[in-house]
Amino acid sequence: MIKTTIFTKRLLIGVLSTVSFFAHSAENIELPSTLAMTAYGTGSAGYTQMVSIGNLLKNEYGTSVRILPGENDVSRMTPLRMGRVPLCACGIASYYGSEGVLLFADPQWGPQSIRLISTSTASFGLGVAVAGDINVKTPADLKGKRVAYIRGDDALNIGTEAFLAFGGLTWDDVERVEFPGYGRSFEGIVANQVDAAFTMSVAPPAQQLSASPRGIVWPELDPENKKGWQRLQTVAPYFQPHKVTSAAGENYGKDSPWIGATYPYPILVGNESLDDKTARNLVRVLIEDHDKYKDAAPGNAGYSLENQNMQWVIPYHDAVVEYYKEIGHWTDAMQAHQDGLVKRQGLLKTTWESFMGSNPPEGEDAFRSGWMEARAKALEAEGMEAVFR
Repeated sequence: MIKTTIFTKRLLIGVLSTVSFFAHSAENIELPSTLAMTAYGTGSAGYTQMVSIGNLLKNEYGTSVRILPGENDVSRMTPLRMGRVPLCACGIASYYGSEGVLLFADPQWGPQSIRLISTSTASFGLGVAVAGDINVKTPADLKGKRVAYIRGDDALNIGTEAFLAFGGLTWDDVERVEFPGYGRSFEGIVANQVDAAFTMSVAPPAQQLSASPRGIVWPELDPENKKGWQRLQTVAPYFQPHKVTSAAGENYGKDSPWIGATYPYPILVGNESLDDKTARNLVRVLIEDHDKYKDAAPGNAGYSLENQNMQWVIPYHDAVVEYYKEIGHWTDAMQAHQDGLVKRQGLLKTTWESFMGSNPPEGEDAFRSGWMEARAKALEAEGMEAVFR
């Protein structure tokens, strides 16, 4: 069962004792001569970060990194599923894949045995950006306001739903305004066709809204509001409280952060079958050589040891777990959480196999409905939250 702590403690067990271990380049690194991965499109933060890490791997260890940019979740995840690349610098779709939901509730997909290598949790946040001229201070203030719904973009819409839930609201409590794409939704805010839309706090559309006559506000998510956070994480358990020091708007910065939320981006994952040597040596480089690449691209600071959430929603690769044990950065609570996530993935996999072998209904909607029902029953029978229905 996923037990997402409302106030995530990134435990730094034994860090002081390992400072000298991280003082120089990682030693005895063994990586393939070529390492391929998928990532977001060129120009994205994720792609830029992978290029900077690729430069480090080439210059320090002779490993050439081949990055395949993908413009959507399918194009990023398919090469990983097919075994064409060992890694994906993905977004939150990696979590949806491990759960077998949304676009993965499809005969060609199902739950994926994905394992976490590392994540970046940097100074930015993710949440609902609101026009600054409608007097919204918290998610509860969105009641009756016009909120963007993006056709075909589950991640953005679930993020919006989660923020509404924090304020005790649902889509029924707001005026839902549909848009064909993410960019159009922010054009709609500027044009006063809608009041709020989900985005990254430093994204260009948020900056454009900030510079418009309407301005921008980021509704506060009080970390002491336990019921609010419980409601939010029931919808989207991958969010965590965050003091956001990089956000569009003149009222936000290091001295006046947005008390909001975030989840990691990018999320570097491989399949469970990724060989131990690659997984272990890659995480070693990311942690031990962090000073060498942390300033090479925006967001790279988020790969540091202290920015790793050790009890998140995707299980770590076994070799990564062993590495953290060796450096004293692993606890019994972390192991219990890891075991629960691995058990969950195993249950989802066997449930999928059983469902697919039971002559599942034809038709996209009927198939998805049947799978989601079977999935929820199996999880709840083991005392685990279904999260998605």
